[in-house]
Amino acid sequence: MADGKCRRLEGRTAVITGGASGIGLASVRRLADEGANVVVADMDATTGQAAAAEVNGTFVQVDVTSADDVDRMFAVAQETYGSIDISFHNAGISPPDDDSILDTGIDAWRRVQEVNLTSVYLCCKAVLPYMLEQGRGSIINTASFVATMAAATSQISYTTSKGGVLAMSRELGVQFARSGVRVNALSPGPVATPLLMELFAKDQERAARRLVHIPMGRFGEAEEIAAAVAFLASDDSSFITASNFLVDGGISGAYVTPL
Repeated sequence: MADGKCRRLEGRTAVITGGASGIGLASVRRLADEGANVVVADMDATTGQAAAAEVNGTFVQVDVTSADDVDRMFAVAQETYGSIDISFHNAGISPPDDDSILDTGIDAWRRVQEVNLTSVYLCCKAVLPYMLEQGRGSIINTASFVATMAAATSQISYTTSKGGVLAMSRELGVQFARSGVRVNALSPGPVATPLLMELFAKDQERAARRLVHIPMGRFGEAEEIAAAVAFLASDDSSFITASNFLVDGGISGAYVTPL
């Protein structure tokens, strides 16, 4: 323990996609704080390089929908640090043209599926051989509470993509459970990230309709999700795999919220 903080990830290497902002950036900081070597993967070179520099890590510019880019990302991590112990597949989008199924066009549907679901498939496919060779590893895939429960204010492709991430994580977690590789889905509730706040700033009614359903009465903070990432990355979660790890302020368990 250094500076009064837990150092559960000393000497391990973590790859984080979407690491330049929001939950990804909070996780970059938290995992580095716990001793990990961090590879920050993002499309935005400016913010990505800044995030990597902040934690003395490595930046890789990546389009997570490109198999070649994803393969290169993990190759850089392995060549730089000699192992890949943690892979947090967090990159995702929630564009305004993804709405009700009645209003969402096929191009919008496909774009969200590519970024939110196909990218997780590509990342898992690429990182698993490294982890299987090592005989250890923790894969954490960002799903969502909407993979567990539905909203009448739909984002049809986003919701469907996160359900796919949850199902894929369970399958991989079971398949590789005896190989030393754990695979879990992390399902945040509504979190006060720039992405969500921008969406709600444009539609106050949408924000209010969501907030009223959260028992804790507030949106989550990116740092709270990053704490869950650090737990799933560490040996403290050594008997957890194929799980839907909900960090949602109680929203998925609520029938009514407290007075």
